[in-house]
Amino acid sequence: MGTQDDTSLRRHLDDLLRMDGAHLSFDAAVADFPAALRGVKPAGAPHSAWALLEHMRIAQEDILDFSRNPAYRDKAFPDDYWPASAEPPSEAAWQRSVRQFQKDLAEMRALVADPAHDLFARIPHGSGQTLLREALVVADHNAYHLGQLVFLRKLLEG
Repeated sequence: MGTQDDTSLRRHLDDLLRMDGAHLSFDAAVADFPAALRGVKPAGAPHSAWALLEHMRIAQEDILDFSRNPAYRDKAFPDDYWPASAEPPSEAAWQRSVRQFQKDLAEMRALVADPAHDLFARIPHGSGQTLLREALVVADHNAYHLGQLVFLRKLLEG
């Protein structure tokens, strides 16, 4: 498909990946998240904010790696996709995770925006996946867990 034909689709995908539109952005959700609440897992909640942040980062990094790395190696689910602890080891770890998530998201957006990458071509080392599918999986996965993170923050902050 030519670049002229898919420019609009690439723009829409970028909006979706940036979480622009219907809900709060990732940056807004993690901005000033109270440090004392990052490792708290209230009764009935499946995850802490740290676990959600790290899971989002790890999963997005994995999908990005799969999308562009012919030497990609599968991770083991669920162990490789969730942190060992509900609490961040440090303030620096939280900040590193946020920055890495943002960096990987920017790289996924750049991959999708580049007309040299056919959105509809099968990823050679995959089993039928396309860059379009992977971008949609990233957007969907991020939106799902972002909703959990926002709800958790509201619950914890009362």
